[in-house]
Amino acid sequence: MTSKTNKEGYAKACHLDAKKSVLAYPFLTIASRQNYITSLRGERYKTFMNKTIIDDGFNAELVTNAFFDGIMEIPILEKPKEIIIPPALIPFTQIKRSDTKSEAVHFYEHDKRFFDVLTCTKELLPELAKFSAVISPDCSLYRDMPLCLQIVNTYMNRAVGHYLQSNGLYVIPNVRWGDERSFTTVELPEKFAFLGIPKNSIVSIGTYGCIKSRENKDYFRRGLSAMLDELSPEVVLVYGGMPEYIFGEFKSRTQFINYPDWTSTKRRRAV
Repeated sequence: MTSKTNKEGYAKACHLDAKKSVLAYPFLTIASRQNYITSLRGERYKTFMNKTIIDDGFNAELVTNAFFDGIMEIPILEKPKEIIIPPALIPFTQIKRSDTKSEAVHFYEHDKRFFDVLTCTKELLPELAKFSAVISPDCSLYRDMPLCLQIVNTYMNRAVGHYLQSNGLYVIPNVRWGDERSFTTVELPEKFAFLGIPKNSIVSIGTYGCIKSRENKDYFRRGLSAMLDELSPEVVLVYGGMPEYIFGEFKSRTQFINYPDWTSTKRRRAV
């Protein structure tokens, strides 16, 4: 059993550092939320300033015609007709630097850097559609996060993925888990981290910044094992390091495709 969340510290971190998910904004007042967004984006997103995060069912238009998985009703992503392995990945914040648009766009960045993808998805559709594929948003599942917000972030991952998919984009599901509550049935009757994701297909995971401490390594390895058991993916894209002590025992179970993180890529280009 995990320890209880320190909600005061959590809310403070959301307000001051923005290291938690944008969907934790209900901890703030509407005025504070608007001021905070203004400080991040200036005049660029005026339409978002007047919109609360929880206003109409978390952007109900994102899940038009969607089917839902489990008692938590997580939107279901369709299994692609064929598995396409992208030649490279590019962060959402760097897409204007792409020359060929052959990369798959990913969101393995701080949540504050892609909150507009969750709230202004339709407006960003033309830009994302230029790329060969899009990995569904990596909304954070911190282990000290209230469980309800972990589920909400999982929902938003799939909801945006469904919307992009329904508009003709090739979407690769991103799988993100937190503590054992997300990838086992220790507290809930379903492993919600894996809901809505097709089996025997392609998925993406990110290790960058997630396997630094011994505890983080252990949770990641256990979640990875549970994911392989539950989804049996044919291909797993891995953004960031693939240390042998985490991935070694699983290499015979699927095809792992490793992509360096953006920082490492820039360093290599500079040499």
